[in-house]
Amino acid sequence: MSMSHKLHTYHLSHIDLDGYSCQLVTHELFENISFFNANYGAEVGTRLREILALIDASDEACNILVSDLNLTLDESKFIDKAVKERNENGKEVHLLLLDHHGSGQESADIFDWYQLDVKRCATKIVYEYALEHWDVSAELQTWMTPYVAIVNAVDIWLMDEHENFEYGKVCLRLVSESRELNRYIFDKEDRNYKFSLLKKAAQMTDVQDAAIVLDEKIHGMKKAFFMDHKNNTLDGLATEYIVKLIGQYKEKFTIFFRGHKGILTYSLGNTSIVGNGILRANDDVDFMIDVGGRGTLSLRADNKFNVSILAKELAGGGGHPNASGGRLKNFKDKYIYEEVKEYFEGLLADIEPKSKIPLNNTN
Repeated sequence: MSMSHKLHTYHLSHIDLDGYSCQLVTHELFENISFFNANYGAEVGTRLREILALIDASDEACNILVSDLNLTLDESKFIDKAVKERNENGKEVHLLLLDHHGSGQESADIFDWYQLDVKRCATKIVYEYALEHWDVSAELQTWMTPYVAIVNAVDIWLMDEHENFEYGKVCLRLVSESRELNRYIFDKEDRNYKFSLLKKAAQMTDVQDAAIVLDEKIHGMKKAFFMDHKNNTLDGLATEYIVKLIGQYKEKFTIFFRGHKGILTYSLGNTSIVGNGILRANDDVDFMIDVGGRGTLSLRADNKFNVSILAKELAGGGGHPNASGGRLKNFKDKYIYEEVKEYFEGLLADIEPKSKIPLNNTN
């Protein structure tokens, strides 16, 4: 089964080194590609439905490529049926899954698009598929080939390949500890951040003591991505970058409560630093709220709104007028920001009529 790299491709992959490295390969080879990432569980189905919705809204022929994710039998049946239905209705949709997890054997035995090889990591499977079916230039191969070998060594635990294994361990941490951005609200930017770091790492594999060199350079590599014109700490640079992104997508993140304008984020983290930066950079914003996993709330203001009252009214929480927190009961983690915003605006609408927040910008 061959998949044309000239068609628009929707590439869904895992959220670890192997998953992002699969996408790094296609990122370098495809001109027309959209990326999606998922951890196991409910998020896989969410991303598949997100891809299908985009396909339904388009008239162009396309590919769905899944890598480093073993779909359950139910998930496999769902996407197989969905693709067949769209092809029967005049769409041209090609489906291919390249994976190495043995737990996908049941699906691989049923569906021809489910290509399983437990002896190679997913990045190696995708890369070698690319070498066979797509045009991979000699220039790309010079750094991709050794990098893929590194990912393969660490992902399937080939400790005998000592140098590759050690370098791969640093690359694992490069992905797992690159948390300055959040993939739920800055999906594209977060992925590009990881691509930037991984590509730099991939082009340093031939230096002496490469694992040590990479380990020592990680901090500078991160700062270089966020650097605009003036040096700062990594936290400072990342905050400036996030504040600019919030400004760029301000309408998307804006909420209102009793005449007050706020910013709502999801799993942003580091709210004390980033929240302060957002409020200082946006004079028209009275408060901000970050909803975390399992419904934790972090609320911030800058002397124009009493977030301790709102925290109490929303979740029985509290704190200070400019810094408060709480936890929403019955909140279920979500994977699409718009769904979080819709849910939260519903909560605000429920409490607004009896809220004690004054209808002006005073505490």
